[in-house]
Amino acid sequence: MRHFLDFEKPIAELEGKIEELRRTTDAGGIDVADEVGRLRDKAQALLKATYAKLSPWQKAQVARHPDRPHCSDFIAALIEDYTPLAGDRAFADDAAVMGGMGRFRGRAVMVLGTERGHDTDSRVKHNFGMARPEGYRKARRLMELAGRFGLPILSFVDTAGAFPGIEAEARGQAEAIARSIEAGLDAPVPFIATIIGEGGSGGAIALAAADRIIMLEHAIYSVISPEGCASILWRDAAQASTAAEALKLTAEDLRRLNLVDAMVPEPLGGAHRDAAATIGALGDKIAELLAPLVELDGATLRARRREKFLEMGRHGSL
Repeated sequence: MRHFLDFEKPIAELEGKIEELRRTTDAGGIDVADEVGRLRDKAQALLKATYAKLSPWQKAQVARHPDRPHCSDFIAALIEDYTPLAGDRAFADDAAVMGGMGRFRGRAVMVLGTERGHDTDSRVKHNFGMARPEGYRKARRLMELAGRFGLPILSFVDTAGAFPGIEAEARGQAEAIARSIEAGLDAPVPFIATIIGEGGSGGAIALAAADRIIMLEHAIYSVISPEGCASILWRDAAQASTAAEALKLTAEDLRRLNLVDAMVPEPLGGAHRDAAATIGALGDKIAELLAPLVELDGATLRARRREKFLEMGRHGSL
């Protein structure tokens, strides 16, 4: 069963009618091909019209779609010979952050990212993609390991933010995030980060202090969630749509503000409608951006990366 978002209800009704007609054909042998074709064309036109004018709040819903491909899907499709590495060598292994070594189109790389999970059991296992301090310390360990062995770093970010529980604060959540950001900025190897779904707050930046930052077309990237922003500013989470507009969290907004480097188009209706095409397009973009970076030495990469982040907002573009 395909999951439809609230604003997709008219599309859901048409696709439901198409499915009913197909069942009628299977049951009674009635030829309804012409009617199915007409409804399919109508549904496709409506889908195109709907996705041509998505609001920032609607984009946030698409970015959180439960069927959207996750970090594990991108790693499985893009990384060969993937060998996962676990633990922060201090406290525990955090399943919200996954990572390890592998090959991207023949090149040895270090890969890491935040994993939300696909069903109830896996979402609980991965804590819905919200990492604890040990997750960020694992990320830091892997980035430092990549620097030691000269492996480019690829990260796939999809998290609402760092886990806000008291035990995370007790174990040094803020320090762990800061150290992870520092490790990204200091890595003497090429680093490409992709926001594949939701990029929330410091929990996302911890894995995205990269040379090049890519966003999928319907991904979002923000210092706070629309609901959190609305609760603070208006004390009313129902104002989330207004907050989403103000936050400038879409790929188009952030590309225009030069806060991200590239946007990868998604199939009509979102990445969840054709995950293979989305993953393939992202792989091509990563390969394109990685090629010139591997020619640079570590000192140049670090200097350019630090200057890139220092330049953000310097000229009042925000």
